[in-house]
Amino acid sequence: MLYSICMKNIKPISVLRDTSKVEKDLKENGGCLYITKNGYSDLVILSPDNYDRITSQKINKTFEGGRKKFERKSIDTPQSDPLGFVRCRSQSIEIDVANVTANKNKILLAVKEAAEDGVKVLCLPELCLTGYTCEDLFFSDNLQGKVEKSLKEIEGESSAYEVFFVFGAPVIKNNSLYNCAVAVYKGKILGIIPKSFLPNYEEFYEKRHFAAAPQENEKIDIQGVSYPFGTKLIFCDENYVKLKIGIEICEDAWIPETPSTKAALAGADVILNLSASNEIVGKREFRSSLVSMTSARLCAAYVYADAGDGESTTDLVFGSHNLIAENGRILAETQLFEMGKATTEVDLEKITAERIKMTTFGNEGSDYYQFIFFSMPLEQPQNLLRHYSANPFVPEGKEVDLKRVSLILKIQEMGLVKRLSTIHTKKALVGVSGGLDSTLALLVTVEAFKHLKYDLRGITAVTMPAFGTSKRTYNNGKKLADELGVSFREINIEKTLVSHFLDIGHDLNEFNVTYENAQARERTQVLMDLANDEGAIMVGTSDLSELCLGWTTFNGDHMSMYGVNASIPKTLVRYLCEGYAILHPETLDSISDIVSTPISPELLPTSKNGTIAQKTEDKIGPYELNDFFIFHFLRFGFRPAKLFFLAKTAYQGKYDDQTIKKWLKEFFIRFFHNQFKRSCLPDGAKVGTVAVSPRGDLRMPSDASVDDYLREIDSL
Repeated sequence: MLYSICMKNIKPISVLRDTSKVEKDLKENGGCLYITKNGYSDLVILSPDNYDRITSQKINKTFEGGRKKFERKSIDTPQSDPLGFVRCRSQSIEIDVANVTANKNKILLAVKEAAEDGVKVLCLPELCLTGYTCEDLFFSDNLQGKVEKSLKEIEGESSAYEVFFVFGAPVIKNNSLYNCAVAVYKGKILGIIPKSFLPNYEEFYEKRHFAAAPQENEKIDIQGVSYPFGTKLIFCDENYVKLKIGIEICEDAWIPETPSTKAALAGADVILNLSASNEIVGKREFRSSLVSMTSARLCAAYVYADAGDGESTTDLVFGSHNLIAENGRILAETQLFEMGKATTEVDLEKITAERIKMTTFGNEGSDYYQFIFFSMPLEQPQNLLRHYSANPFVPEGKEVDLKRVSLILKIQEMGLVKRLSTIHTKKALVGVSGGLDSTLALLVTVEAFKHLKYDLRGITAVTMPAFGTSKRTYNNGKKLADELGVSFREINIEKTLVSHFLDIGHDLNEFNVTYENAQARERTQVLMDLANDEGAIMVGTSDLSELCLGWTTFNGDHMSMYGVNASIPKTLVRYLCEGYAILHPETLDSISDIVSTPISPELLPTSKNGTIAQKTEDKIGPYELNDFFIFHFLRFGFRPAKLFFLAKTAYQGKYDDQTIKKWLKEFFIRFFHNQFKRSCLPDGAKVGTVAVSPRGDLRMPSDASVDDYLREIDSL
């Protein structure tokens, strides 16, 4: 169209002398002028609008034409339910350089052993069929012939094994040799993936032997059979469609924009890397970090297999460093030079949860990837190789991690520092009970005052004994205040409570929820009024576990002017108090006894000898179990069946199935029925990855139904 317009508006070259006339002619002639000199075509002048339109059409046409779209078949296969777990292995094999037959047998043996060990996804090293260090022997016709023959033999001889596995081999296509990963499942080569980025620096010179992968997928013929060939291949288990496998080779992982990045955005959640990474000083640490951070960046499982024994040591040594990482965490790692097998389960439900929650992850390019389906039934594992901590909020180890303790306390401290600075007060009130939560709140307040260089006497630890206050907790609260150098005040609220019960007609001998909650609300009222009277801030004590379980009185201890413990679960509260006592030995006596005191709200009358009569965990279950449920439910959204399975794994030998099931059901009932309390929480800084602030991490309706969750628990 533009060409025909231009041909109707031919102008002599002399018009270019008058640019204003050229501009006018462009407007009058559809934005296009054809310039001629002596009757010969010379150039075309376009208006800016026409130029932009033509170039954008050309760019779009080139872009779309250069990327092949693939149709995805519909899947109606009944789905397995392995609870997200797929057992993977990365392994080195002892190769014999250029001895293809021997190496083929080693590959088949590795597949057989993997099947026997319940492994479902196996990654073997780069070029392990020949050896990475063949050098110019890659050009040998004999070696190439053996490779082609062995590919078919591996395909045929692996038919008995329900293991998806990949191994490295040099493969010829047309006039080029490629460094490839060969993907096989149950006697069938599913696809061949060539290496994209060939290192040709320092000790590497792969471009001497290999061609880089083509931009788009193609087909490759091996002994008369055609197979998918290219980097845009994702292998999907039609029996469990969450399992989507992408593959890259060694150097592909070390570049800025990796093939695995594109594969992950297209849907791959397990990335296999076949590598031959030689060992030099410091490289092991770098490699571990690379694998860990790649898995974190991709929100994926990353299975890395390294070359080891048998490779030529003419110039290099290979350390058989095998790793499996998931979302930034190394799950399995072998020691250098030990030819070990890194074997563990990856959790695809966890990966999916992370990707869905992180809305910046997105989806991109899946239409341009060829999804190759295979049928591999998966079962719920009988036992897990990966470790689950019984206390996921607390660092593992016999020694208290004082760096972690200091960091968490500093985060809590700085949240309160900002609030104190903003409201311009040098006074704070903390209601102390001699229990864990009020102890931690007081410690945080002390550290905030130290940071601001405020007088610690501006902090008042207020104890408000009533019917259930024990001698032990009363004395511990007073002693801690003395050790810390803060002010201490006692206000007995028994008479006020008796008067209140008389006012509302409540029987003093009826120890029901009214009896308990009235005490909590009276304490909060006293603290609020004192804060107003003194121009102070009332620092809250309620912790994350109490907020999740609703084990806090609405508008009682649930409320404060700033809640420093709002994202600290009970198991971590104890740990932080223990750590503080180590860092500040002057508090060791009181904190040691506070930590060993049974957890209690102390709202029911004490026994005759003044000891605690009410124990929280008898009512709501062990805090360690509840914190376990809180972590895995809020962090990853796991369903009851999975929480039950994980708890059985983590607490094997400590709690039986019925006990776990009982408290799991209680947890869900309490969590759902108490959202109304969390919907109006006071401010408080987030500390860990789990929090319930209605302004941040948890936005949940207060009237949501728990019925489906309970039905699933009943079916366990």
